[in-house]
Amino acid sequence: MTDPVTAITGITYDRESIEHWLFISRNTICPVTKQPLPEDSDLTPNHTLRRLIQAWCIENASKGVDSIPTPKPCLDKFHVRKLIEDLSLPQLQVKAIRELELLAAANERNRKYLAEAGVPRALLLFILTCFKQGRIFDGLQEALSILRLIRIPSRESKVFLIENDQIIESLTWVLGCNIDNHVIVKSHAASVLKMLFEEASSRVLERLNPEFFDRVVGVIREKITQQGINAALKVLLTACPWGGNRIMMVESGAVFELIELEWRSPEKKTTEMILGILFHLCSCADGREQFLSHRGGIAVVAKRILNVSPTADERAILILAMICKFSGTSMVLQEMLNVKAVSKLCMMLQSDRAAYLKEKAREILRSHSDEWKNSPCIDNASLLSR
Repeated sequence: MTDPVTAITGITYDRESIEHWLFISRNTICPVTKQPLPEDSDLTPNHTLRRLIQAWCIENASKGVDSIPTPKPCLDKFHVRKLIEDLSLPQLQVKAIRELELLAAANERNRKYLAEAGVPRALLLFILTCFKQGRIFDGLQEALSILRLIRIPSRESKVFLIENDQIIESLTWVLGCNIDNHVIVKSHAASVLKMLFEEASSRVLERLNPEFFDRVVGVIREKITQQGINAALKVLLTACPWGGNRIMMVESGAVFELIELEWRSPEKKTTEMILGILFHLCSCADGREQFLSHRGGIAVVAKRILNVSPTADERAILILAMICKFSGTSMVLQEMLNVKAVSKLCMMLQSDRAAYLKEKAREILRSHSDEWKNSPCIDNASLLSR
């Protein structure tokens, strides 16, 4: 132990370990006594034990044992309220934001309290002020970093979106700004957008405009941080169910950028989101046209079948099903054969995947069996039978 604290159950733990248990793992019982241990339980510093540990470290210094560092003082709640008040004063804003960032970076307990104290709302208002005045204030990067670290409480996010309908527009503006450390700033802005979209109502999602999608797709095109890319993908996926949004995504060049990104995607989560968005975009004619205009579209989707996850399989097969149903020209069907998409569909029939996926693959093969009848993988009629 380096910072022993005693819980309300009387058991002493190392502060970092018990705070991880409470705030990261979200456990609500004492690990030893199994008694209730709420998140807001007081953890009392065990000064006696700490002095004993420190004395032992000193005694064994000759054996290479290091002294334990002096623990950082607990968060002063009155000080946090003062910092929030300072955010509304131009001459104190930067100092307050930087101090809040240090507190947020320290530990999960601080982040939880900062969220509960209203810091997210104050920082969102700060970003909104930057947008309304049309200039980047010092502290913007730090404000976005804090929001990414502490997250925005669900209820507060919903209320803020209702009361301040320009917050989406302000974050869109940040994504288009050319400023110092723009990669980090845009990555953090995309992460904040993702959090807001998790609680956004239909009213908010139906009012998005072409500029918004141009900027979000730009995050993917610029290939900023992986975290920023995944946040942008989640934003697009959340907006996909609305037809108008799909059209604007297609017009922003999203299909091409998604295919290009997928060729290099090393992460399962990223692949699943890309295929999910492509599925939605291929539901409209312009989306299918863009998909087929990319020489690697069918190939990259086929390559992911049986290589990533059941979720990726489902989305990839549904994409191929729409392409075959609405755009299944002889040229397209021949390309599916050339890039081994047909072989993958046949392999799906013999896999351990869900029955409905195997049936969807069988439907695609059956509907174009005349075009593919010379393919070695489907010469067995039993593969196409029910």
